[in-house]
Amino acid sequence: MNNSFLNSLTPKEPKFFPLLKQMADVMFVASNLMIENVEKGDHESAIEYNKKIKEQEKIGDTLSNKVFDELNTTFITPFDREDIHHLANRLDDVTDRINSCSKRIVLYNPKKIPQSAVELAKVLRECTVCIGKAVDELDVLKKSSKKIKAYCIELHDLENQADDVYEQFLIDLFENEKDAIEVIKLKEIMSELEKATDVAEQVGKIIQTIIVKYA
Repeated sequence: MNNSFLNSLTPKEPKFFPLLKQMADVMFVASNLMIENVEKGDHESAIEYNKKIKEQEKIGDTLSNKVFDELNTTFITPFDREDIHHLANRLDDVTDRINSCSKRIVLYNPKKIPQSAVELAKVLRECTVCIGKAVDELDVLKKSSKKIKAYCIELHDLENQADDVYEQFLIDLFENEKDAIEVIKLKEIMSELEKATDVAEQVGKIIQTIIVKYA
């Protein structure tokens, strides 16, 4: 009797889905805080928002560790352990990147946050919304595979949009900013924000892999 048939008869632990959903929620909250952070643009606000984002990052780490602990103690999982591990890890990485960006804003204290940071932060929030919707459907993967795939495609499109915003920011930065120190500061901050959208797209790729295996 093959393993796939045995697995179909064995109840799978549903506890991973709520944990992954909570991680997606943490990501969304952090992305909203980042938008408010770059919209305010002053150093005192940046310090306060960094504290709030750091709190979300700590929650994300706790949830990520919980997923790994459950993987070590659960006999039958809804997907391959490796896929769940990668998905949780990448969800946590998005929040980590947001936290890293907010930390750089505080440490570097740039003279002015560019409008493109607000645009990029809003694209990132759309990425987290997309991921949240996809993760919400994972527990009914077979019924919702087309819908989930559409979310993953949207994530890819959003990442391309983020690339466009970042590239235009670089063009404007090198053309208009004469202070070399400010160039370095702003480039570092924006690079971290753009990398968060890259990781968000990686989340979509992991979910697509799960679709191929299980849908």
